[in-house]
Amino acid sequence: MTVLAHRTTASDSNDDLTRDALAVLQPGFEGTTAPAWLRRQVAEGLTAVGLFGRNITSPEQLAALTAQLRTERDDVLVAIDEEGGDVTRLEVRGGSSFPGNLALGAVDDVDLTRDVARELGRRLAECGVNLNWAPSADVNSNPDNPVIGVRSFGADTHLTARHTAAYVEGLQAAGVAACTKHFPGHGDTNVDSHHALPRIDVDLDTLAARELVPFRAAIEAGTKAVMSAHILVPALDPTRPATLSPQILTGLLRKELGYEGLIVTDGMEMHAIAGTYGIERGSVLAIAAGADAICVGGGLADEATVLRLRDALVTAVREGSLPEERLAEAAARVRSLAEWTRQVRRGARPEGSSAPGIGLAAARRAVVVTGSPQAAAPVNAPYIATLSPVANIAVGDETPWGVAGEVSALIPGTESGVYPQGSTAAEVLAAAGNRTVVAVVRDAHRHPWMTEALDALVAARPETIVVEMGLPRAEPRGALHIATHGAARVCGRAAAEVIAGV
Repeated sequence: MTVLAHRTTASDSNDDLTRDALAVLQPGFEGTTAPAWLRRQVAEGLTAVGLFGRNITSPEQLAALTAQLRTERDDVLVAIDEEGGDVTRLEVRGGSSFPGNLALGAVDDVDLTRDVARELGRRLAECGVNLNWAPSADVNSNPDNPVIGVRSFGADTHLTARHTAAYVEGLQAAGVAACTKHFPGHGDTNVDSHHALPRIDVDLDTLAARELVPFRAAIEAGTKAVMSAHILVPALDPTRPATLSPQILTGLLRKELGYEGLIVTDGMEMHAIAGTYGIERGSVLAIAAGADAICVGGGLADEATVLRLRDALVTAVREGSLPEERLAEAAARVRSLAEWTRQVRRGARPEGSSAPGIGLAAARRAVVVTGSPQAAAPVNAPYIATLSPVANIAVGDETPWGVAGEVSALIPGTESGVYPQGSTAAEVLAAAGNRTVVAVVRDAHRHPWMTEALDALVAARPETIVVEMGLPRAEPRGALHIATHGAARVCGRAAAEVIAGV
C-alpha cells in the first residue's frame, strides 16, 4: 500500500509538472482553424495560444476559431500582436482601421488614445481575443531605430508615459488584457532584435528618467501583462539580455517597480535569443529569471516545438536548474490571468459604446501639412510613386501601405507604381510623364537612396507632393509635404483627402 501510494503521488506530481510546463507556453500554429494537435495540447494543460496574420481571414472566421479553442477549455488565453497602425494582424491583408502609436502621440489627446484603444479592444473581444501584446511603451529616443519607430508614441518620455497609461486603460476597459512592451525599453537601439542582440549603453539615471517612466505609468494603470525585450543593458546586467536576466525581471520589474502581473517574453525564436542561447535553453533561463510565459510561434508553429519546450522545462526542474516552485508560480500567474479574462467575458459588458469611425478621425487629426494645396500644381490624375523600403519583421511585408488606392478612389485616372530599394528619380519621372508626382516614403531619413530620389524629384518637378508615412525626421520637401505619422490604411486615407482637397 505504501508503494502504491508513493507511485500515485509521484504520478500526480509528474502530471502537475507537465501541466505547469504547458501552461507557461504561448505557441502559434498554422491555418485558420485549430489543428487537432493544438486542441489536444489545450485539453492537456496549454493555457495560451498566439495568433498571427496567417491565422486570420475575417472577424467571423476568427470568432469561430476562438470558439473552437474554447470547446477544450473556456478560459484559454488567445493572444495577438495587434498594435493598430503599421502592426496589424486583424487587418493584415487590407491595412489597419486604427492609426498607430506615433499618430496618437502626435495628436497628444489622451482621451482620444483611450477611446481608440477601447474600440480596438472591443473588436478583439468580439472575435474572442482576450490578450493583446500591446502597447509599445518604448521611448523612441533613437530616430534610426529600425524596429520601433512609428510603433512608439514618440521621443518624449512623459508623452509616451501618459499615452501608454491611457492605452492600457482603454484596452482593458474593453475586457482585453494589455501586454505593455518591450521592458525595460527598446527605443534607444539601432539593431532589430529579430536579427541580432541590440545593446543599450546608458547609465542607470538615464534609464530611470527615460526608459522606465512609461512602464511605471503602465503598472500604475493596472496593465495585466508586461513583455520583456531581447536587449542587452549593461548598466542593469552586463551578461544577459533582459528576457533572461534575474536582475532585470525579478530585481527591477518585480521588486523595484512592484509589478505583480504576468511577465511574457518576446518571441523566443527571434535571433537575439535563438541564435545565441537556443529556444530550449533560452526558455528555461527566462522562466528561471522571472518570466511567466514563453511567447513562441511567429516562425515555429507546430506540436514538435511545444513538446520540445515542455520537455526542456520539465527536464530542467528534474535536473535542478529550474526550481519547481518558480515554474509553478509562473503557471499560476498564467492561470490567474486566464481566469480574469473568463470572468470578464462572463460578466458585465465592456465600458463605453462602439465608435466605428474613431480610427479615421484620429488619423485625420494626426496629419501635419507643410505648404498648401495652392502651392502645388492642380492635382489632376496624379502619378503615385511609392518608394518602398524593406519592411521590418514586426510589421511584415504582407500588409499593404501607401496612398495609391485611397487617392485612386478620390481622383479618377490616378496611376501608380512601386519602387524598391535602389530606385531612382529618373525611373519615376519616366513612368509619370506629365502627371503630378506624389512621392510616398517611409522613414526617408534612414534610407539614403530614398533621400536622393526625393531631392532629384523635387528639383526636376517643384510641384511634387511628398507623403511621409514613417517618422517625419527629414526636412519637408516638395510643394506640399504631408506627414501622416504612420502607414495604416486610415493614415493613407487621411493623406489622400488632403491631396484631393476633400
